[in-house]
Amino acid sequence: MKAGRLNHIGIAIPDIAAARATYAALYGLDKVTEIRDFPKLGVKVCFVDTGNTELELLEPLGPESPVNKFLEKNPKGGQHHLCFEVADIIAARDAMRGKGTTLLGTGEPYIGAHGVPVIFVHPKDTHGVLIELMQAPA
Repeated sequence: MKAGRLNHIGIAIPDIAAARATYAALYGLDKVTEIRDFPKLGVKVCFVDTGNTELELLEPLGPESPVNKFLEKNPKGGQHHLCFEVADIIAARDAMRGKGTTLLGTGEPYIGAHGVPVIFVHPKDTHGVLIELMQAPA
């Protein structure tokens, strides 16, 4: 398995609307998707197009959200994860397991905010950085 391009950088924030406005005002990043709720994932999400990648803004939908746990430690928000595309999510999952990494949740791919299968590699195996691997969009 080889990681492909950096698809996005996940940023956990307490107020997604305010963050959208900040990125537009400070950096001219005004190509932004609508804010969408993903109850199954426990987050509100929007993507900010930077030209060469995207920023995924994540706001928790409630206290049980995994993003809420991040914000308890980082109340103003911050970098949550990096997401790399892979050609085959099942091959990536098997490769990560074969290398002894810990996958979050069940370790089985599920549909992420881009509508394609994803998995997450535990930060203890990647020098403190949460890594999302996503099936490259068609």
